[in-house]
Amino acid sequence: MAFEEKRAWSMVLVTVASYAVYLAVVLGRPGDAPLAEAPYVPALLWTVGAAIAASIVLHIALATFSPEDAKSKDQRDREIHRFGEHIGQSFVVLGGVAGLALAMAGLDQFWIANAIYLAFVLSSLLGSATKIVSYRLGFHPW
Repeated sequence: MAFEEKRAWSMVLVTVASYAVYLAVVLGRPGDAPLAEAPYVPALLWTVGAAIAASIVLHIALATFSPEDAKSKDQRDREIHRFGEHIGQSFVVLGGVAGLALAMAGLDQFWIANAIYLAFVLSSLLGSATKIVSYRLGFHPW
């Protein structure tokens, strides 16, 4: 397995785990208060920060266990990475548009922040999945 494919798999794991923790914390709040009044900001900041830290630690661990693979990156790896990032960024744009639409509709900050966070999560998952599929099924640049 190529080193960049390992990184894509680790990104999928980190993204799914951190978003699952965020949802568990925000949705698991006791009380009868509306969801939009849940204190989501600390959970959002902590899970995003933890995801960044976990991603860095996993990347270092992967590079430590296969140092020769970590240093080599050929043209195919660069093109797959670029392709995956371009595909994944489409959800960042959709999230920005969704956040803008929610703000113009006058919705609560909770919904705007969560729409944008979900877009970042989907962007990461789609970009990583694109890279994994490209490594597994072959990558043919147009």
